Amino acid sequence: MSMLVTELDLFKNFDELSNDILEMAKDILPDKLIYLTTFTASEQWILKLSERDTDIRLSEGMKIPLQGTVCNRIDFKRNQPLIYEDMSQETTLDDLRTVLLEANINSYVGIPIILTNGEAFGTLCAAQSIASEFNFKSISLLQKIAKLFSYYLDLERIAFRDSLTGLYNRQFLYMTFKQISMIGGTLFYLDLDGFKQVNDTLGHDAGDLVLKEVASRLERFVREHNGFAVRLGGDEFIVTLMEVTSREEVSRLADRLVSYVSTWDNELKEFRLSASIGVVTYCADKGHELERLLKDSLIPGENEREEWVSDFLLIWRHCW
Repeated sequence: MSMLVTELDLFKNFDELSNDILEMAKDILPDKLIYLTTFTASEQWILKLSERDTDIRLSEGMKIPLQGTVCNRIDFKRNQPLIYEDMSQETTLDDLRTVLLEANINSYVGIPIILTNGEAFGTLCAAQSIASEFNFKSISLLQKIAKLFSYYLDLERIAFRDSLTGLYNRQFLYMTFKQISMIGGTLFYLDLDGFKQVNDTLGHDAGDLVLKEVASRLERFVREHNGFAVRLGGDEFIVTLMEVTSREEVSRLADRLVSYVSTWDNELKEFRLSASIGVVTYCADKGHELERLLKDSLIPGENEREEWVSDFLLIWRHCW
């Protein structure tokens, strides 16, 4: 349900276009605070505000637990706006009352921003500290603005996404690794076993479906953790988890990851699809080179501590 904020940092003219979007929305609702947000798996991030001198207590860069936000109640599946003209009278918001009082929000409209693949990016919102009305024309115009913004996001993300699976691609991994490596973590390298036999026997269309299903499973896996999945090419994948370096946790996650991509039924069961996996940890602030880490995930170097656990190779790189 999320587009990494790191990815937004790579988009051309994101700040400029975001400000244009807010300005257009502000022309429609001049007395409201307009703001853009995005979602991670567990948080809502406030990306941009139309103004900073306001009685609404939100700020750019603010992170709010997703379950404690009004925007989380938007119906993204139906792509419907959420409107509250007087939140003080809404008994359905009693569980959010403290949050709303702290933010000083009493009227609100949230417009979903949805990408072409159906993924929820976030919201375009308008809020005010007093009760106020929202007319149909204003809401309709805000929806058009949100749709235009989603087109821009789709065009930008093409450069950093694998066209078949929708996972991040090699370019994204290389462009962001320097930043994420500063906090340490673990790279899990996966190579599908049995995939060539599927391609040779059932054809490339069936192979593509397998790759898409593996990608979907990896996405579900990383949504539960602080990380992202990459398709390097062919049947090779990388899962990067930040701030995961302990032997016990890495071993547990690697075992679970193998299980995620090794369970198949129906006609694919006979191919015994599974994954070979190499795991390499890297500690914070060590100036790691991605090429070296990728190589080490398959071929241990002289300075690494290595051990086989279950069916995968763990390489502990200078972390202890």
